[in-house]
Parts: sequence; C-alpha cells; structure tokens
Amino acid sequence: MEDTMKKYAIGVDIGGTNIAIGLIDDNDHLISMDSVETPQEGTASEIIYCVVSMINKMLYEMEVTEESIECIGVGVPGTVNKESGKIEFANNLAFHDEDLVGMLKERYNKIPIAMNNDANAAAYGEFIAGAGKDVNSLIMVTLGTGIGGGIIIDRKLYEGMNYAAGELGHIVINCEGIACNCGRRGCFEAYASATALIEQTKAAMKKDKESILWELCDYNLEKVEGKTLFDSVRLLDKTAEKVMNQYIYYLSVGIINIINIFQPDMVCIGGGISKAGDLIISRLLKRVQEEEYARASNKHSRIVMAQLENDAGILGAGLLVRHANMKCE
Repeated sequence: MEDTMKKYAIGVDIGGTNIAIGLIDDNDHLISMDSVETPQEGTASEIIYCVVSMINKMLYEMEVTEESIECIGVGVPGTVNKESGKIEFANNLAFHDEDLVGMLKERYNKIPIAMNNDANAAAYGEFIAGAGKDVNSLIMVTLGTGIGGGIIIDRKLYEGMNYAAGELGHIVINCEGIACNCGRRGCFEAYASATALIEQTKAAMKKDKESILWELCDYNLEKVEGKTLFDSVRLLDKTAEKVMNQYIYYLSVGIINIINIFQPDMVCIGGGISKAGDLIISRLLKRVQEEEYARASNKHSRIVMAQLENDAGILGAGLLVRHANMKCE
C-alpha cells in the first residue's frame, strides 16, 4: 500500500515506434515502467487514449492514487510550443498543431501537465541521472525511428526562442540526398537513424543472398532490425561490415558537425542503436578524431553511450516538470 506522504511524477515518452511510461518516486528514481507499440497512423486522440490507459493501469498496479501524482511530463518527437501546450509539428507522427496537453487535461484536470520534445527530455534525464550528471554541457543525439537532439549548455536546457532548437536530425549532410519526411533532402536522420540503418541493411542483403544477415533474420526482410546488422558484424560477415562502415561514416558526419558547432563537454548517444555500445563508439571516435576541426586541441568532447537507455526519455519528461519549472497547463 502506498505511503500517503509520498509524491510521484509520471514520465511519458511518445515515440514513432513505442509509447513508454514510468512512475518516478520523490527521490527521482524510476520505480515502474511499461511500454506498448505506438498505434500505426494513429491520430493524436488515439495516442492520448493509449497513454491514459497505460497511466491508469500503472496507478492501479502500483496502488498509487491520482492525488499522489504531482505532475505528468510528456516527451514527443516534434516541436512543442510550451506557451500553448500544442505540438506544432512532428514529422514522424504526422502531428500538426495538436493539443495533446489539452486532451490529457480532460482526464487529469487536477494534475499539472507539461510537454517537451522527447530528445530534450532524454538529454535532461541523462544530465540529471545518467552519463552527463557531472558535466556542464551535453548534446544528446537519439538514434531511433528518427534522430532527435537535446542541448544542455551551462547546465541549462537550451530550447531557442520558439522552443524548436535541437532538431539535430534535420541538419543536412547531403544537399541532393534522400528525401526526408520533414520536407528537406539529405537530412542526418535520413542516413543515420535506426530506420535508415535498417533500410541500408535490407538493400545490401538484396545484393548478397549469401550473407549471414539472411540467416539471422530467418530469411525474412521484415524481421531485419539494427541488432541483425550488429550481430552479423560480430560474426565477421563482409556485407554487414560494409554496411556498418558506411553507416558510421554517415553518423560521424553529423556528430562532427555537432561538435564543431557546440564543442560540448559530452556527446551522449541514445536510442535503440546505442545498445551496440563499443561496436559503434570505437569506430565513431576514430573518424571524429581524424576530422573534427579542433583535432589539434588538448581538449575534446567525450562521446559516450547513454546510461539510462530507454529510461532517459521517461525520467527526463517527469524531471523536467519537477526540477526545471517547466510551464504547466
């Protein structure tokens, strides 16, 4: 049974692939979490219905009352206007001027609710409780369905004059390149997201029917995921190695651009791709060290994998409300 003196925060991470929620205690610890697949081509109201169902289920299972919830923080992949509470644009969810805060308030009208970009939330989570808790500046790059970015400068989240800063996935790395669903061509996201890596892997498999990649996905292209490639690289498959090297090149171009602009204490890489760990970091570091502008300096940005993995966005969403005095509706 819950201690009635305790207060909890709820963190929600809405992604293009999954929706995850967590219950955060008054010591900033994530004590329970759950996730489901994001409804495919779901409307904003369908996604909010899913979020409400997940919250209610978690409160019931954890025996926590709504009166004990001090705030709900939500991270979404897009531009969030914190003054209106609306998502102005989210290319991977097809959101345009959606009032998700208002929809949630219809159900939880006595609980402060705030929303932020999901990568901002992940950056704040890693900064407060993960890999970046001892640094002054951190750039978070999340490699998932798309590529998100979060910017911490002088220990403060930087959001820009319209709260849209940090869309690092839409830095162009190939001016006449692949069309991105944001409306531009050659975006970092189109080449170095998990989605892009899977497409690159499938293309290579079609050219090499003997690659071990086929065996690892049960000879079904629909089962290809990032792990398929990484496992094949570890098994010394030549086709997988070629895909990996090309992917690291794309990733390094974006990361070097980010380092050249910000020179942060740390670049923290999160999202599903981060689970590959040293397989990516060692190769990425080599390219960055060779090509970053300040390569002659005696100080360099540390490049690390996120410690909190999928928990970063959930924790950050809740803690942004609790600690950063985010505007709540």
